Amino acid sequence: MSNAAHAVFTIERKLDFPPSKVFQAWADPKAKERWFAPPSDVKTESREQNFRVGGRDRLKGSWPSGMVSEFSAEYWDIVPNERIVYVYEMHLNGKKISVSLATIQFAADGKGTRMTVTEQGAFLDGYDDAGARERGTNGLMNQLEASLREAV
Repeated sequence: MSNAAHAVFTIERKLDFPPSKVFQAWADPKAKERWFAPPSDVKTESREQNFRVGGRDRLKGSWPSGMVSEFSAEYWDIVPNERIVYVYEMHLNGKKISVSLATIQFAADGKGTRMTVTEQGAFLDGYDDAGARERGTNGLMNQLEASLREAV
């Protein structure tokens, strides 16, 4: 039986860097590679980024358990230093488990940036996310912040 369960979450972060620097961490392939990464024990099989409206990102990794995960995204809207909107699919072992709409907003907040990440997910055919996507995205935002601090 085909079905879909839905979840929405929003993560806000106050970062001590201007919007242009935070936006670049998403836009520049080398900068994004430093933080948008699976755990260290996961072998990256392939990675590509084409940051433009209509461009695609892909990341495929092999886990110690033998599981293979695949992230495939397409950019729908980019306003430099202000907003990124993309749609992405996740696959585990070749099976599509979700389709999500992600919106990243950057707003000046004093000398820093208020970054807001909102995701609307459809989890497919019995895949029970149980909050894992939100926890994983929070972990990626921690890695983003750490990579910005290291780049100083």
